[in-house]
Order: sequence, then structure tokens, then C-alpha cells
Amino acid sequence: MGKRGGLIGNDLRALRLRQNVTQQQLADQIGVTRQTVNAIEGNRYSPSLEVAFRIARALGAGVEEVFSYDEG
Repeated sequence: MGKRGGLIGNDLRALRLRQNVTQQQLADQIGVTRQTVNAIEGNRYSPSLEVAFRIARALGAGVEEVFSYDEG
């Protein structure tokens, strides 16, 4: 792996809205704050692996359906 890190993207907002789930509802379900969900959706914060799995499970999706990784 080179010096440059990759970019983790996500389809969290689209998946969440498709299921009519608010940021607060998702946050409560996965044990984080609404602000954390907002930051993840805005690609300002990359969740821990544990939180990524919790998000995917809460939305009934696989981790790779929610998150993507571009090595740049």
C-alpha cells in the first residue's frame, strides 16, 4: 500500500431514505449520535468497522452495499 490513503464513500443516505429511517432513528438503533450519522453520510467521518457492520445490519444490507473504498 502506498503513502496515499484511499477514500471511503457510502450510500448511507440513499439506503436510509429508501427505508424511511431518520438519522436519529438509525443513530438510536446502532448506538451513536445523530451527528455521527450525519458526519458519516457527509463523508466527513469514517466509521469504525464495528459501527459499519451495525449500520449495514440495521439497514438489512451488506457492508459493501453501504460502503465503498477507492484506493485513489
